[in-house]
Formats: sequence, C-alpha cells, structure tokens
Amino acid sequence: MDVNAPVKAGTREWLALAVLALPTLLLSIDMSVLYLALPHLSSELGASLTQQLWITDIYGFVIGGLLVTMGRLGDLIGRRKLLLIGAAAFTAASVLAAYSPSAEMLIFSRALLGVAGATIMPSTMSLIATIFKDPAQMGTAISVWMACFMGGIALGPVVGGVMLENFWWGSVFLLAVPVMVLLLATGPALLPEYRDPEGGRLDLPSVALSMAAILPFVYGLKELAKHGWQPWYGVAVVAGLVFALAFVRRQRRLESPLLDLGLFKLPVFRAAVSIMVLGGIVNGSFFLVSMFLQTVVGLSPLATGLWVVPSTAATIASVLLAPVIARKVRPGYVIAAGLAVMAVGYLVLSQVDAASGVGLVLTGLVIGSIGAGPMGALGNALIFGSVPPERAGSASAVSETGGELGIALGVAVLGSVGTAVYSAQISGALPPSVPPALANTAGEGIAGAINAAQQASAPVAAELLAAGREAFTTAVNAATGVSAVLALGLAAVALVTLRKVPATGQEQAAQEPAAQEATAEPAAHAAEEPESAKV
Repeated sequence: MDVNAPVKAGTREWLALAVLALPTLLLSIDMSVLYLALPHLSSELGASLTQQLWITDIYGFVIGGLLVTMGRLGDLIGRRKLLLIGAAAFTAASVLAAYSPSAEMLIFSRALLGVAGATIMPSTMSLIATIFKDPAQMGTAISVWMACFMGGIALGPVVGGVMLENFWWGSVFLLAVPVMVLLLATGPALLPEYRDPEGGRLDLPSVALSMAAILPFVYGLKELAKHGWQPWYGVAVVAGLVFALAFVRRQRRLESPLLDLGLFKLPVFRAAVSIMVLGGIVNGSFFLVSMFLQTVVGLSPLATGLWVVPSTAATIASVLLAPVIARKVRPGYVIAAGLAVMAVGYLVLSQVDAASGVGLVLTGLVIGSIGAGPMGALGNALIFGSVPPERAGSASAVSETGGELGIALGVAVLGSVGTAVYSAQISGALPPSVPPALANTAGEGIAGAINAAQQASAPVAAELLAAGREAFTTAVNAATGVSAVLALGLAAVALVTLRKVPATGQEQAAQEPAAQEATAEPAAHAAEEPESAKV
C-alpha cells in the first residue's frame, strides 16, 4: 500500500461536509432574503432611505473587508475554532437583528453579522480542503458546498416570502439560529482541527490596510454603477488602490504576512484565481438583466427572483456535474468549454427585447448558468489543490475576496457600458413634446425614465416610458454582448493557463503503480527470505 496516496473520505467526512454546507446555505439566504423584508422593517422602524441602504449593504461590505483577515486568522488559531466562534457570534447577532428596536440597532446588528459571516465562509471551505485529501473527492465536496451557496441565493426570496406572510420581519433573521446551534453541537465531534504549525501572529496594521483597500474600492465601484460618475466615488476607488499598494508592500516585508503573496508564484493558483476574478467581471451584466425583467417586462422583485430559480438550478446541476467530467477530462478543458457555453448564453441575452418577454431571457440565463458551473467548482478545487495545507485558509480568503472584487468590477464596467449606451439612445429617442426637465430626468437611467413618466401627462408619459424601455433594452443588449465576448476570451485563457493540469482520474491512475510497487516490494523480500527465517 502506498503511504503517500491520499486517504479516501468515509461516512464521518461526508457528515462533516453536511455540517459545513448548512451554514453556507444560510449565509447565502441571508444575503438575498433581506430585500423582501426591507419594506416591512423600514415601515416599522422608520428607517430613512440612507439607513435602508446601510441595512442592505453593510453586511456585504464587512464580509468583503474581513475575508483576508479571517482566512489568515483561521490558519493561525485553528479553522474549527474560528468557525465555532463565528457560529456563536452569528447566532447572537441574528437574535439581536430580529429584535432590533431601531434602524441604528439593526445596522449595528447587520455589521456584526458581517463580521461573523467573514469567519464562517473561509473556515468552511478551508476545512473542506483539510478533510478531503483525495482530489476527486475534494472536487465533489467543493461542488456540494457551492451548490448549497447557490441554492441559498435562489431560496432566499422564496423562504423570505413565506416567512413574511406568516410572521413579522425579524423572523427572517432567526432562520440561521437552529442551523448555527446544530453546527455548534456537532462541529467539535465531526470537524477536525487544523492550524498553521509555523504559527506567527496576526499583523494588525495589515488588517487595517486590507480593510482600507477593499472597502472603499468596492464601495466606489458599486456606487459608480448605481449613480454614474461622481468625483467622490472615483476618489474612493483611487484611495482603495493606494491602500492596496501599501498593503502589498507591507506583506513583502513581513515574516508572517496576513496574505502570503508567494501563493501567486504557483502557476495553477495564479491562473485559477485570475479566472475566478475575470469570471466575476463577465457576470457583471447580470444585474442589468434583472432590472430588465422588472422595468421592461414589468415583473415584481419577487416574481423576478422566482423566474431566476431555473437558472440557479442549472448552475447547481452544472456545479455538481463538473467534477465528474473532470475525472476523465482535463479541468482546463472543462472550464474552457463551460465558458464557451456561457458566451452562448450571453449571446442569447444580447438579442432580447420587450416583445420576447421572459422566455428568451430565461433561455439565455439557463444556458449561461450551465456554463458558469465548471469555473466555480473546478476553479476552487484547483486553488486548494495547488497550495500547502497550512495555507488553505488564506487560499480560501483569496478565492472569495477575488470573487467579490470581480463582481464589483463587472458591475461597474458593464454598468458603465450600459449607461453609456442608454444615454446615447435616449437622447435621440425622446420626442420634442417631452419637457426639458423631464427629459433630463429620463436621461439618468431607466429608473429616471419611469419617474419622469409618472410626472408627465398621459400621452407624454407613454412616449417617455416607451423611449426609456427601448433605450434600456439596447443597453442590456450591448452589455450582455460584451459579456459574451469576454467569456470567449476567458475560455482561451483557461485553455492556455490550465492545459497542463491533469484530470483527477489521471492523477489517481498515476498513484496506482506506486501503490502496486509498494505492495509488491515486501512480497519480493518475503520470497527471498531463507526457510529458517519463516515462522
């Protein structure tokens, strides 16, 4: 038997995966469920528009800002310990959020949930890398983890709708409590502990620099996508880049850095992370498609969420199937093929119009979602398979932070494409009968066109609304067309950078001769022993 061959996971390990997947499911539900509860809690708590924005955004901002820190902290103090601490904190913060008597308290509670969530996300994924040593099994486990994450995003509006119909708004936050209690009860018995044997300490200035880099950068990009160019948002992006440069310079000087930049010297790690980030940019036009369904097709936010469920189901199926294919086909080829399919999906979306309704949009989303699965499932498996075990927490943080940055960049870049196309189209589509003030409002975006139509007389309102919807449809077509081109380019990148990575089945086949040789060698020695030596 080859002592170097990876140990196969058994029942205990798969039960541990279930324990890790459940909180991931709840974290993703928590990201999407709040949008339905927002009108209810805003009315009851008297939240202003600014407070509503902070209630929805602060959770994601805090998670994004602390992922790198918590990934490294898990490596230092123990991933299971950090996960259980995070689960306890998430439980307490969920109860605090559910019974918040004011908007300020809810904002504070959401920030605490973000801190706790930042401990859970890298800990769960890095523990998967610790538990599953066999490459094929690790790929399957990561796929299950990702399927739960995607399923939570899809279930959020549905679960939230059911809860809000039967209970008060705070009930949506209490969903996490029983799951986190289950994690606290079973985690110590099922989950192994692992920490960096080299130890070291957490560099607090690096923590501050990482947050100072990520938070203003992501905030600036998101606000630019929402409101267009404003000097303050540009300053935030530049400030984030400046702090990022300072962060990198400090990491290079530290003996125990918060983020081990040496990981990027590993070709497979560097390629996989780059593909994950660029893949987030490709998907940046998705939010425009969601807006199209609401503003042009006329669906409600809940109906939009329900129509997106089939595409999420397609992603989950693709995520689970990709590791199976990668046992016989090189993962770089599977990822590239998936990206090519994603390009087809976005190409379909670039042809939608008001007359095509939901059908063509759903077709494009399902095709694109099928193509997105291999990138997420195999990309993360490649990241973890390429780093030493003691760096799994940092690798998880890099993967998840890169995904956050990629999405923010995509929303900003493709949102800017959509804004530019909309502005060019609306300026020539508005009839002379529209008053200049309303024309200026309509030129701000599709939401502006809808607001302007509400203020205009009946004939002018119809013309305004038709012009705004036509211009926004053209903008969606342009942005999704750019996504299709980017997906094809990224497919070529995956082919080139990951072409040498073998299929997981080939890795196992390569280990079998070594195992046979190891078992044959003792047998040969036994045959050579003199008769007197045998008992």
